[in-house]
Amino acid sequence: MAATVDARLPLSLLHAVRQLDTPEDDVEAEFVAELRNKRLGLSETVYQQIRRYSDAVRRSQRTTWEEATALARLLGRRPDAEEIFRWAGRYLAVQAYQTLSPTARRTVRVMPSLLARPLALRHARRLARRFLDGQVERKGGSVLLRVATPFTADSSPQGAGCTFFESMLKELLRLLVGHEGVVEHVRCAERGEGRCEWRAEWRKAARA
Repeated sequence: MAATVDARLPLSLLHAVRQLDTPEDDVEAEFVAELRNKRLGLSETVYQQIRRYSDAVRRSQRTTWEEATALARLLGRRPDAEEIFRWAGRYLAVQAYQTLSPTARRTVRVMPSLLARPLALRHARRLARRFLDGQVERKGGSVLLRVATPFTADSSPQGAGCTFFESMLKELLRLLVGHEGVVEHVRCAERGEGRCEWRAEWRKAARA
């Protein structure tokens, strides 16, 4: 089991719960002070934790596995847990993608698919290893993401935590090569299958 995780992982969860707990209309906005006492995402605690993890990201510091898993379990008890994990996965994908240089991002987007796909796959492998402690590989016409010990494992009775990685992979492929297809969760550590694995159709990810 990894002793630490990238600070962006718990940070993405906090941004997600803050986003989902923020009032969407003027009526609720009038009661923000009252809502702060009822909604975790609007609390001072979450605000301070966002600042702390943001500072850790700027300093290239990792955070402990225990902190990340404890936060995932806390949020996994919410009725909107799946939405939180899905939003957080997309957020992390954007943050990871933006660590690529503008030149690298532009090169993949403008190159012909035959040349862009191998380059995009290399970027995906590096980003998955850096941010998820995971492995990405091509297998036939699919791309597989493997994570041996997901920090969201056992975070929710409904297995909602797995949607974090599903959402992250889907959004990352969309950003890299315009992939809009389905990502399947084909193997799950929570089901006693040793590790978690997600599969995306790679041929459909290619641009015409």
